[in-house]
Amino acid sequence: MLRISKLTDYGTVVLTELAAADRQGVTSAAELASATGIGVPTVSKLLKLLGRAGIVSSARGAGGGYRLARSAADISAADIIDALEGPVSITECSAEDSNCDYEDVCNVGRAWQHINAAIRSALDDVSLADLVASSRRPSSFTFAGVPIHIESTQGKKT
Repeated sequence: MLRISKLTDYGTVVLTELAAADRQGVTSAAELASATGIGVPTVSKLLKLLGRAGIVSSARGAGGGYRLARSAADISAADIIDALEGPVSITECSAEDSNCDYEDVCNVGRAWQHINAAIRSALDDVSLADLVASSRRPSSFTFAGVPIHIESTQGKKT
């Protein structure tokens, strides 16, 4: 089964929070942990890895914290996976540093490389901005041909 790790899943949640919050400054690891429900140690680890990859930048000091290093539209799902898991390679021969003993005699390697390239292309086509947009609940939609409008309950007492 092809599946991203929990750490990568959490990293995407942290990044969408940074992007969606539309903050004017920086956000601390503790604030991100509180907003996402992910533990501070995990958020800190993710931010360090994402910083090394140039996806987030940090500011030290009393008012320090993290921000996206570039716009959410310029960060792809492939960038996030590369930063947290390494490059996508579904088989040994799909990796850039392939070390398969059977590569010279294998008759399916090229097919797997083609599939890997298609997956990589699909991940490159989805931006962090797309992930943020898809995580928001719609304010209206059509159900069985009937327009449905959702009122916000934020700030309302129930």
